[in-house]
Amino acid sequence: MFPIRDDNPHFLTPWATWLLIGINAAVWVLVQGMGATLPLVGSVCRYGLIAGELLQNLPAGFQVPMGEGLVCELGEGSSWITPLTSMFMHGGWMHIVGNMWFLFIFGNNVEDAMGSLRFLVFYLLCGFAAAALQVAFDPASSIPMVGASGAIGGVMGAYIVLYPRVNVHMLVFLGFFVTTFAMPAVFMLGYWFVLQLLSGLLSPAEGGGVAFWAHVGGFVAGAVLIFVFRNRRLLERHPYYGFSQRGSRTRRWRRVD
Repeated sequence: MFPIRDDNPHFLTPWATWLLIGINAAVWVLVQGMGATLPLVGSVCRYGLIAGELLQNLPAGFQVPMGEGLVCELGEGSSWITPLTSMFMHGGWMHIVGNMWFLFIFGNNVEDAMGSLRFLVFYLLCGFAAAALQVAFDPASSIPMVGASGAIGGVMGAYIVLYPRVNVHMLVFLGFFVTTFAMPAVFMLGYWFVLQLLSGLLSPAEGGGVAFWAHVGGFVAGAVLIFVFRNRRLLERHPYYGFSQRGSRTRRWRRVD
C-alpha cells in the first residue's frame, strides 16, 4: 500500500514543509551526487549517524565495508553533529522519493496545526528522538544511519493524533492488479506503526537495512510532542480535527473509483 493523497484541507501555506523537501532535494543533488557511487558513499560515511562512533564504542580507524570495494573509516566525520546531518542524507532514489512523498502528503496538515516555525522545531526534535531510540537499541552499530524517515515518522505520529478519521487514499498492488481505496488515517498510520514495531522486534540488532526503531521513536515522539506544539486557535477552524468532525466527508471507508 502506498498513500497517494488525503481528504484533508489545509489553510496555511506550508512553507516549512516545502523548505524541508527543498533542502533534502538540494542535498541529494549537490552533496550526494544524485546517487553516484563515490559522492553517495562519501556523504553517507561523513554525515551519516554511526552509533558506535557517536558513543565511542568503536575504535578510531575502524573500517566499515560500503560495497564495491569502498570502506568508511571511522573518525573521518564529525560524529557529534551527525544526528542532525543524517536526517538530510539518503541511500538511494527510492529512499528520498518515498520519504519526500510521505512528507508532502502529511506534512502540510501537521504544519497547519502549529505554524511553520514550530513545525521546523517539531520536525527536528522528532528526528533526534528517532536517532536516540535507534542508537539505544544498537549502541555498538557500525552501520551508518541516514534518512528523513524518523522525523517524518514524527509527522505521521502527530497526524494520527490530530486527524484520525480523515481518509487517506491508497494505491494497492495485488500482483498484476492495481487498485485504489481509502481508509481512515488511524488505520493506515496505525498499520504502518505496528509494522515498524514488529519489524524492529523481529529483526536482528546488527542486521543493516531499515532503521525500524528510528521509525518507532520518531512516531511516538510526534504523537507526544504534538500536545506541546499544537496551536488550538489554528485547529479550531479545522473541520476534521479529532474524532468529533464537523461535516466530515471521511466517516466511512469507501472505495475510490
